Amino acid sequence: MSTGPAVLIACDKFKGTMTAAEACAAVAAGIKAVWPDAQCFSRPMADGGEGTARVICDACGGEWLTEEVTGPLADQITGGWVWLEETKTAIIEMSEASGLKLLNAARRNPWRATTAGTGELMQAAVRRGAERLIVALGGSATNDGGAGMAWAMGYRFLDAEGNGFFPLPANLETLANIIPPENSALPEIIAACDVTNPLLGPDGATAVYGPQKGITLERMPAFESALHHLAGIVRRDLGLDMATTPGAGAAGGLGFGLMTFCRASMQPGFDLVAEVTKLEAAVRTADLVITGEGCIDAQTLHGKGPAGVADMARRLGKPVVAVGGIVDESARDGLNAKFHAVIAAATAETLEDALANPAQAVEHAIRDAADKLKSVLEQ
Repeated sequence: MSTGPAVLIACDKFKGTMTAAEACAAVAAGIKAVWPDAQCFSRPMADGGEGTARVICDACGGEWLTEEVTGPLADQITGGWVWLEETKTAIIEMSEASGLKLLNAARRNPWRATTAGTGELMQAAVRRGAERLIVALGGSATNDGGAGMAWAMGYRFLDAEGNGFFPLPANLETLANIIPPENSALPEIIAACDVTNPLLGPDGATAVYGPQKGITLERMPAFESALHHLAGIVRRDLGLDMATTPGAGAAGGLGFGLMTFCRASMQPGFDLVAEVTKLEAAVRTADLVITGEGCIDAQTLHGKGPAGVADMARRLGKPVVAVGGIVDESARDGLNAKFHAVIAAATAETLEDALANPAQAVEHAIRDAADKLKSVLEQ
């Protein structure tokens, strides 16, 4: 008896509507409607941003732990992190402690937001005996250059009178000296990042990502000046100049902070997740690969999870299709060069209904694209 195609489904989250696992399940339901005898297997994906810790936890059978930590606005919250006992590896997702998802629009205040809670999660992992920390960057509510994280890791921030203070963008201009902790021994730390922005300038943390956190155009110079001052003191006191290193601007400059204060190395988030989920082995067994995320646009092509899946699939000679909640038609040429087909679950006219029931919208989009999928498979 013949069987249908082996279909690997490796979707990232549909931000704000579905987790990566839920998106994969929705695609699988659509595929089963097209090919009832298809063999579907899922590898939920992440690229270092929000959702990375959960994806790795589920893929590796990790333990999800919680810790009371400092939230983005210095209130006490419960933050989650992942422990992999076999390899003594901790997965810290900064959005769990310092993320935009923890604040509604009215509470966003990056001038006083801190990454201290991320540092506290890192300290919890160190106390447990972690030999490797993976810190997933993305979804941040902060723009403090990782100063709060460094404070939580034992660094002291002093003003001109020698008084210690809790570093925030609001007071970084008063920084006169940085004193490292007496015991600065740390395990290997890897910053998982899907962007290459520097700390400062028109492509930096403030200019590119500040608006989504609530930084208005007229306030940008103040934030930029605070980070510029921090980088200057770091260069003088610690002898490190990481401001222009790719990824320094990730997560409001937390990439800069991790490289500076924790000697972290940068690694593309997708590569890390692909490694632990054994994605390449799964792609090799597939007849068709389907990936996707909430919005398929020009940004998808630059370091995002679906682009990583597509690159791997093409390298291994497998057809690859992308499905998005919405697809930016202005980016079609680039998308068509990356994927064998691109499917939109919603248009401007149907977006409201799709947001109300995203799984159903994706399932129906896959079913409606049956002829296109069969054509891709036959290529």
